[in-house]
Amino acid sequence: MKNKIVCFAIAAIFGGITTFTACKKDTDDIASGTANVQIRMTDAPGDFEEINLNVKEIVLVSGGKPYVFAATTAQFNILDFRIGTNNPDILVASGDMPSGEITEIRLVLNEGNTIVVGGVESALTIPSGSSSGIKVKLTENPELVAGVGYSLLLDFDAAKSIVATGNGKYLLKPVVRGITAATTGLISGTVLPILSHPEILVIKGTDTVGTVANTLTGKFTVGGLAAGTYAVKFAPVVGYRDSTITNVTVSSGQTTALGTITLKQ
Repeated sequence: MKNKIVCFAIAAIFGGITTFTACKKDTDDIASGTANVQIRMTDAPGDFEEINLNVKEIVLVSGGKPYVFAATTAQFNILDFRIGTNNPDILVASGDMPSGEITEIRLVLNEGNTIVVGGVESALTIPSGSSSGIKVKLTENPELVAGVGYSLLLDFDAAKSIVATGNGKYLLKPVVRGITAATTGLISGTVLPILSHPEILVIKGTDTVGTVANTLTGKFTVGGLAAGTYAVKFAPVVGYRDSTITNVTVSSGQTTALGTITLKQ
């Protein structure tokens, strides 16, 4: 359960839907005020043999500032990646950015995109004016939370995004919109006395996620937790007793608040 993710999904579509999954990573990111983002792509089918995309970067705008995620994947055939198959999506970029509201998402492509129809490969041309990227129209702006990792899934609708202009020529003119949904949860609380300095361990089977309480307030938060039932163990310094809370239920998109836990000497 190391670097587990608290997911919350955004959809961005090329005529279809995308899911943007937000995930809690660990308390280091909470302290630094950053969130981790993974950007993936998938396809809604079209009547083509190949659509080979050359992604340059993904741009996320927050607080009026663009954050650029350079593509880490070479040119790929998007038709090889479809939800419901053994290859549901492909990771194209990832990185960290400050927490806050995302107000705009843009997909930027390089030249060299191609399409194969009837066994013939042709250039896939991007219309002029698209150099700054193709905008994702979000129905709701996602809020990035510090310490959370986000998986942004772009669903490319091939049938609606490719325009045949005649003489074997094609344009890429994607339509993009977005939706959001939460898919994982967190556990939070306060542990006292402050001098007990406990490590907090969230346990499910053989998996364990650890954090420590704030040294001034005793507050703690553990994210990246899939829906399910957990045990939360408090392991304090010498002089205080260990304590465990069992049957702690985590629900998707919710924070399970344990309240104040007081450790005994």
